[in-house]
Amino acid sequence: MKVLAGCLGDCIHVAGVTRFLHIAGEEGWETHFTGPATEPEAFMDAVLAFDPDVIGISYRLTPDNARILFAELRGMLETAGVLGRARIFFGGTPPVAEVAREFGYFDAVFSGEEGPHQVRAALRGEAIRAESPGDIPQEAAARIAWKAPYPLLRHHFGIPARTIEPTVTGIARIAEAGVLDVISLGADQDAQENFFRPSQQDPRSTGAGGVPFRTEDDLERLYEASRRGNYPLMRSYSGTADHVRYADMLRRTIHNAWCATSLFWFNAMDGRGPSPLERSIREHQELMRWHGERGIPVEGNESYHWGMRDAPDTVVCASACLYAHNARRAGVRDYILTYMFQSPPQLSNTMDLARCLAILELSGRFASDEFRIFLQTRTGLLSYPVDLRRARAHLAQSTMLQMAVRPDIIHVVGYNEAKHAASADEVIESAIMTQEVVETALRGSPDMTGDAAVQRRKQQLVEETTLLLDAIVALGEGAPDPLSDPVTLAKAVAMGLLDAPQLINNPYAPGRVRTRSIDGAIQAVDQQGRPLDEAARLASLSRR
Repeated sequence: MKVLAGCLGDCIHVAGVTRFLHIAGEEGWETHFTGPATEPEAFMDAVLAFDPDVIGISYRLTPDNARILFAELRGMLETAGVLGRARIFFGGTPPVAEVAREFGYFDAVFSGEEGPHQVRAALRGEAIRAESPGDIPQEAAARIAWKAPYPLLRHHFGIPARTIEPTVTGIARIAEAGVLDVISLGADQDAQENFFRPSQQDPRSTGAGGVPFRTEDDLERLYEASRRGNYPLMRSYSGTADHVRYADMLRRTIHNAWCATSLFWFNAMDGRGPSPLERSIREHQELMRWHGERGIPVEGNESYHWGMRDAPDTVVCASACLYAHNARRAGVRDYILTYMFQSPPQLSNTMDLARCLAILELSGRFASDEFRIFLQTRTGLLSYPVDLRRARAHLAQSTMLQMAVRPDIIHVVGYNEAKHAASADEVIESAIMTQEVVETALRGSPDMTGDAAVQRRKQQLVEETTLLLDAIVALGEGAPDPLSDPVTLAKAVAMGLLDAPQLINNPYAPGRVRTRSIDGAIQAVDQQGRPLDEAARLASLSRR
């Protein structure tokens, strides 16, 4: 396949057209550049000599001049018999792009607001602006493959209000902007816990923490608002009660792109659901199984809930490994492994990256053709500065760190997170900032994963996490598979094998472990604040 492109007339601005040709070259196309300020006659001579499959035209000057040039060029293309034989693309400023669309003979028009994945889509003959959902994949795994090597961008959105109307309007605005691949509904607590129990809903808390959808009609309206722009996938928080019934309702109403659940959370242990710990583990396993049977992806967000509670790095790693093991056992085929960076904020970038790599290595041992693992990364919920100027910088640096592990999905956490719930405009701005960093990283970055300190800590965590998992297996002696046995897992929490400082006074966990940031890593320490390796921590538990 061949592509020819150049700047026409008196336009000398070549940055856009050369970037277009660079992307085409990466896609395996043979390219030819006619240069800046190419007169139409000379351009047509080059077209006839090169006989390209795609012709790229760039013009970045005034719209009025462009109109004259486009009319002249159309006549030349018709005379030469090129129209209808080769595809013709245009790239220029937004005002000139509007003029190009008026002429109707351009197969794709770029205004500079598109991402590289849209250029690649156009070269493959796919729509760069969706006219219908069929133009862009509407299932998670297919959309990941379609957009690669660029990660999908996801953002929570749900306006805390007394009605769903502000969220409906905001979803439509975000979809039209075309900057997100996945809109995650941020539901209020009653929507998660008491959707099927109206009598237990508290009108005074309506909209507290998210969008207050109360009926299936509400969810269908929210989904309908997304059916425009780039037709983003939609998903929602899972329910914290009536798990399978809730999952079925989400799939029917918003075509829930994937389920996010945990093993040890969203229950009576953290106050976000009614179920005691052991029963909750069984319910989460059943929820995984329900989605696995239907080929719907499942996201494991287990590890960062431990991290946000200052758990030792080994506990964070073990929890991620446990979740992957349980997901595979439950029949999940497409598993979305989620890693939250800067959780807790006192992690250094070096130790954070090492912990992420340890989780990837440990969880990756389960990967197979029947258990595909997709990596999703995100910025720490608790890590944002309140000052929005600093917060924007934090979002950018966190995204660059995440790109070191080449995620399939980036869960964008809006820069405003520490101050207030994100508006539609702030979601769009955060997504655009993230996309800019992603594109910069994909052009080439130093390999941070190869750093010696990162690799040393990663290996240490793999070894220490293995000790912890072995201890859980020993605890469940007699169980067919201790690592997926709810009794054993609940006992591992009760005994402190899995523990975190912020679980103190919790009825299900001791909360006795103490941690500190030591050289940027989150390590268990003794009563005097001295670091404990995992063998010493486990030995201290056996003495109690």
